[in-house]
Amino acid sequence: MSYILEEIINKKLVSIFEELGFDKKFAVVKSSDRPDLSDFQCNGALALAKTEKKNPRQIAEVIAEKLNMDNDFSKISVDGPGFLNITLNNDLIAKTMDEMANNERFGCATVTEPKTVVLDYGGPNVAKEMHVGHLRSGVIGESFRRIEEFVGNKPISDVHFGDWGTPIGMILAEVIEHDGNLDKMENYNIAEITAFYKQANIRCKEDEKAKEKARVITAKFQDGDEEYTNAWKHIRKVSVDAVKENYKELGVHFDLWLGESDAHKTCFDIKKIAEEKGLLEYDDGAYIIRLEEGNKPKPPVIIEKSDGGFTYHATDIATIKMRVDDLKADEIIYFVDKRQSLHFEQVFEAVDKLGIAPNVTMKHIGFGTVNGADGKPFKTRDGGVMNLCDMIQMSKDKVAESMPKAGGESGLTQEELNKLISQVAVGAIKFQDLKNNIASGYIFDLEDFANFEGKTGPYIQYAIARINSVMRKNADITAGKIIITNNEERNLALKIAQMSNVIMRSASEKEPSIISDYAYTLAQLFSSFYNSSPVKGAETIEIASSRVGLAKLTKDILTTLLYLLGIEAPEVMPKA
Repeated sequence: MSYILEEIINKKLVSIFEELGFDKKFAVVKSSDRPDLSDFQCNGALALAKTEKKNPRQIAEVIAEKLNMDNDFSKISVDGPGFLNITLNNDLIAKTMDEMANNERFGCATVTEPKTVVLDYGGPNVAKEMHVGHLRSGVIGESFRRIEEFVGNKPISDVHFGDWGTPIGMILAEVIEHDGNLDKMENYNIAEITAFYKQANIRCKEDEKAKEKARVITAKFQDGDEEYTNAWKHIRKVSVDAVKENYKELGVHFDLWLGESDAHKTCFDIKKIAEEKGLLEYDDGAYIIRLEEGNKPKPPVIIEKSDGGFTYHATDIATIKMRVDDLKADEIIYFVDKRQSLHFEQVFEAVDKLGIAPNVTMKHIGFGTVNGADGKPFKTRDGGVMNLCDMIQMSKDKVAESMPKAGGESGLTQEELNKLISQVAVGAIKFQDLKNNIASGYIFDLEDFANFEGKTGPYIQYAIARINSVMRKNADITAGKIIITNNEERNLALKIAQMSNVIMRSASEKEPSIISDYAYTLAQLFSSFYNSSPVKGAETIEIASSRVGLAKLTKDILTTLLYLLGIEAPEVMPKA
């Protein structure tokens, strides 16, 4: 049996369409636009009218007559010019709930042709503290890593660390300016290295000689100078270690910690391939690949600068080649600020011209910015860019205000309370992000995002904790066969049955807000069910057992949905 109601109905419709000689491609239902009239609707009669040369309402009435013979439907009607309205029998809905509850995937579908999908997100740089601008890439990318895996694909996540460009030369030049040499390099921690980089930025803006010195050191380092390379290894290590701490706090995982440096050797291959294909041009001291002139002309892709250094274009193109050759990627997806859209258009077109990724789908999923109340990118009170760790701590402090103290009525140890505060704060940050359309920016509202009411992460976490509480209070009642006895149970069950379609649509459209919306609505419907369908006061033990079963199924699904968003579900919440 299929656990997806649309599939169950479609299968029945296909059989009827074939019996009536109708084209079965129109035997498709969708959730009703008028849930007050029906559960599902089929608009196939309207599509058939032209080929059948009949009134669509007459066609719909013939189909309805056949459907009325099926006991799985409680009501079939025809509305308007030929909309077919289908209302399910409660027994079919209940049976579907039982099947979902007894399946470890809740009956969710998987892709028919699994693919290897390389996900590029994160993109932090050496010697730079992660700031709020890094938030969305990691949060969105992590969610999609989980979604891709859930639907049956093989995701490979890569942080693509920025570790190879001019900043390295600037840092080394500044350390030499400060110490006279690089002998103390390995003693410096990430905060000290970041300070050197900030000072180097100021110096290079004011002093052309300092800028030239940094450029020369960068070139020597990239050519393999031993002293500079050893210093670079230390910078990279402490930078990666610091970044890992931030991502650990956010619950963001990477399979690969590769960077621009790993693509350096392949850049020479890219230059050679471009030359062999007659695509490489020498222009004003640089090597370029010209792109097609169209309605929207694009600047050429610069492969090698006049100083002999490879560009971001070159390393991204080389990285694609490596992902195809080494990882056997079928798809490569970038979760990067939408302001980088031109860069990726250039890179993808150059890759096509070079022929290094045949039959590989490449996408840039561009996201909007995290903004403050003024609608501008979120900053600290003094106007600086807010560090990510400060944002997380600020969120924890806000959540802590609404939590009881350890011990006493909470029953939580300080360690348990700290863990709960972290789960709620990080969950609030992530849900605040993922409930919005990826392409849109959003306002980070500290007063609203951690609220236990409204469309927030804590609201859904609280719903799960409340179900856990229900289960504990009714531990003597075993979850049993589902019985639909009221509208609240029915509405909750019908929404639960949409789970597979929601996740597959989210995966297809690359839009986690689809899952966020669904999780929130499901939590709301559970609240209505909870208030109208008591366990202890149920008419029979069978109904009580059914309600425990439906509550448990809801909890398991909400927990899975939060997991797909990268959010933890606390076992308990104070007063839940």
